[in-house]
Amino acid sequence: MADGFIRWYRESGATSVFAEQVSLFEAHGMSLAHPARKQAVVLDIEGEQVFMPQEELGRLLGLRIAPLTMEWWLTADTNVIDEYTYQPFGCEIQTLWLDGLYTEEMQLVEAAVIAATTQLPMPTHAVVIDRLGTSDPDDWDSLMLYDGANVPRFPDVVIAQEPIAEKIMGATPGLTKRSVGGYLTRLAPARQA
Repeated sequence: MADGFIRWYRESGATSVFAEQVSLFEAHGMSLAHPARKQAVVLDIEGEQVFMPQEELGRLLGLRIAPLTMEWWLTADTNVIDEYTYQPFGCEIQTLWLDGLYTEEMQLVEAAVIAATTQLPMPTHAVVIDRLGTSDPDDWDSLMLYDGANVPRFPDVVIAQEPIAEKIMGATPGLTKRSVGGYLTRLAPARQA
């Protein structure tokens, strides 16, 4: 079994909305700057921490030239790893890893992502919330990005645009749905509704 994760698929705009995302996440208790070092933390290819000014990280993300892995901070000792990637056809994917977090901390991360899906100007395609890692994040790409037909093992929650939500509901019995933010639908097993 994999680690828990949240995978967020959204459109790329002409300009980056990362600064707005940082503000929304901070309002939910997730800081991009390390509380003691006061700088953003990017992980290099070997997983070592590289400290940089938050503005520089925003600039690098805005260039959309390569995937980046960064850390969000709940406390000086509790972080959330965030893999930020781009697809060539105008889609951004963020995968936030939930391993090592307590239930309350996972809920905080979920609330931050869900708030961003409804408040940022870039439309969200889907959000997959898999607290226990019952699926693999990459398994969702075919369905979310390429109109694939295969629906992976259902996680805790999927929030998606209607065509994707309908496909998931058709392949996964026992789900409930409700509207989220106008054009998104939240799917969850009936026992969690």
